[in-house]
Amino acid sequence: MTTSDIINIYRNKALVNFEGKDFLGQIGVDSRIFRVLNDAGISVGVISQQAIENGISVLVDENDAEDAVRVLSEEFKNEKAKGAVSNIYNINNVAVIGFVSENYNKILSELQRNKIFPLLLNQIASAGRVNIVVTDNQTEIAKNIVETEIYGKPKVVHLALIGHGNVGGTLVEQILDSSHDILTRKRLQLKIVAIANSRKMALNKGGFGSDWRQKVNYSQTESSVEGLISYLKEHHLENLVMVDNTASKDFVKHYDVFVDNGFDIVSSNKIYNTLPIASYRSLRKSLGKNKKQYLYETNVGAGLPLIDTIKLLHLSGENITRIKGVFSGTLSYVFNNFSLRNDTFSTIINEALDKGYTEPDPREDLSGNDVARKLLILARELDLINEFEDINIQNLVPEGLLSVPKSEFLSRLEELDEEYQKIKENQEPGHVLRYVGDLHGDLQKEKGELDVKLVSVPATSALGQLKGSDSIFEIYTESYGEHPIVIMGAGAGAKVTARGVFGDILRLSETK
Repeated sequence: MTTSDIINIYRNKALVNFEGKDFLGQIGVDSRIFRVLNDAGISVGVISQQAIENGISVLVDENDAEDAVRVLSEEFKNEKAKGAVSNIYNINNVAVIGFVSENYNKILSELQRNKIFPLLLNQIASAGRVNIVVTDNQTEIAKNIVETEIYGKPKVVHLALIGHGNVGGTLVEQILDSSHDILTRKRLQLKIVAIANSRKMALNKGGFGSDWRQKVNYSQTESSVEGLISYLKEHHLENLVMVDNTASKDFVKHYDVFVDNGFDIVSSNKIYNTLPIASYRSLRKSLGKNKKQYLYETNVGAGLPLIDTIKLLHLSGENITRIKGVFSGTLSYVFNNFSLRNDTFSTIINEALDKGYTEPDPREDLSGNDVARKLLILARELDLINEFEDINIQNLVPEGLLSVPKSEFLSRLEELDEEYQKIKENQEPGHVLRYVGDLHGDLQKEKGELDVKLVSVPATSALGQLKGSDSIFEIYTESYGEHPIVIMGAGAGAKVTARGVFGDILRLSETK
């Protein structure tokens, strides 16, 4: 069975619409429409009362549209005079897609997810035949969706990747390396059609390959959210996903624009989920309205299944009473090593910097703001309305080094050594240092208590036994009592984070 056996496309059509209400139930209206158009030599393709509220739509050839409006206006002039018909007009540049399917509701849902709302839907139940009318520029997307649903044709998901540094660049390579297996096993084709940073973007409707870095380097196209969206719409690409691998405070302001234009979002950027609660809720409302998803598992715990676990517990009605742990893979590495080795604090910091565990300016990590954002994200997963200002944060950077240039801070790192050596030596025997986030208090109220601080814990405790750059999260619940659910594993590194983002992309793609 071929595509042409089931799917037919008719272009260069127009809709002639009646707006009104009182005449719709009158006997003979349809026959009058057919008669007057037939007398004028105008062929009628489809007639439907489903296209517009309180109206009738008639499909004709585009060349006949104006004549159809003229003769129908004359035929129904009495109804227009009485107000039963308020307007008769034509919409040109439409196409008809006809297909046979018993599951047309699923197809209609997929069309709507891609911001395609048929101007007319006509179903012949006995034959399983469905005709939909869409604007000409939506025909290719609609056809691709219909073919995917009817024939099991590989679903194509078009990715726009924002940020191609450590995490973003690693993600591109992971997607390209796995593309054949994903296509074979999941009937899913991932196409990277846009790669951008804050300065410029590279666009390729056919999808980037292994030479993507070269294409990005030579691109002369200035980065623009509007330009990116226009390009993807111009080329009629379906199943759009924007992937944010930046840490930009400015770029997250565009999330609503992407959702309104038919994109789902996957993000490793923690900023949006820690914006004021009004903005946080506004995006969720927009996602619901547009039937879109926003996945951000890597916001906390890199590739660990933490956010999903908390969501499931909370949605199931489990009373989560406390969440505590080492949230930063960077600071995990720093204090795990500093606690056990005789090296100075500055030596460990420089080592973490060289390994790529810290931000280019280690103060981003040492300030505690990153841990605080992660803690706030988890609080909001429990429907708490805490703001960032509610968090008690212990900044590990001396006040005199907070505002100096990065280069000066790095050159003066040794000034931290004496203070942290004293803290280390003043611990109880058998204790180690850990920088923890702690969400506690009565979490059934509107707000919880959020603390981010350096603590000393027994080396034999779960926190104390942490190794390398691993993160650990203890989730205390009413049902589990004093025995928390513990999630532990790699909490830093481009490969781990990129793999987590990749997982979100696949999860989203399979549900699209």
